[in-house]
Amino acid sequence: MSEIDSKTTEQLEAAVFRRLVQHLRTHPDVQNIDLMNLAGFCRNCLSNWYKDAAEEKGIDLSKEASREIVYGMPYDDWKSKFQTEASAEKLARFDEVHAKEGHS
Repeated sequence: MSEIDSKTTEQLEAAVFRRLVQHLRTHPDVQNIDLMNLAGFCRNCLSNWYKDAAEEKGIDLSKEASREIVYGMPYDDWKSKFQTEASAEKLARFDEVHAKEGHS
């Protein structure tokens, strides 16, 4: 494998991020708790990481704005259209896996 320069690496990573976000937007049936229980992160985590990256560059980005970037719409709109009530089993799994990691 040839060596990839840092500019190209950054471009590839940005493309992967955009593809991941688009994939999540086209699969709103996958709930955040499902993502958290399976992978340890969710759409909210991505939006928080986006906000953190903006702040590292001196860009003031609100939590609401970063969530809209990830969700493709205001977060409250997404929740009302797509979020479902988590089952007791999913909540128990979340607590078991993630409470000790500070995600609760």
